[in-house]
Amino acid sequence: MQLEEAFRNISSIGFDTASIIYFVETNPTYDAVVTAIFERIESGNIAGVTSVITLCEVLVHPICNKNINLQQHYREILQNSPNFYTNPINSSVAETAAELRAKYNLRTPDALQIAVALENGCEAFLCNDKNLRKVTEVKILILDEITL
Repeated sequence: MQLEEAFRNISSIGFDTASIIYFVETNPTYDAVVTAIFERIESGNIAGVTSVITLCEVLVHPICNKNINLQQHYREILQNSPNFYTNPINSSVAETAAELRAKYNLRTPDALQIAVALENGCEAFLCNDKNLRKVTEVKILILDEITL
């Protein structure tokens, strides 16, 4: 699916952790697509949303490797980027996540990430997990299936 088609009628998109790692660490397979998506966010064409789970997940390897620069880069992207929001997990999100887990048998982190996207009005959720395609409450975009 072409990026233009994937993002048609999308004003706000939720992010799973992997897409952010691909962007920050310039993964050669996904860099062009995720960079194009983040350019849309930076320009204000769409808003990006994730949860504090992403912050927890992206910092693990840089902390283990004592890579202060990469830690700071992730913090900057997730906490200070224009039009990109890292949201907390509150009781409303937790209840939505529980409903998603019960309905689709999702792992807790996936359910929480999608719940944050839903609670923030996202029309789509970007990930690279085809198993999440079974979720019908939000359009699931699989990074492997998006081309420029």
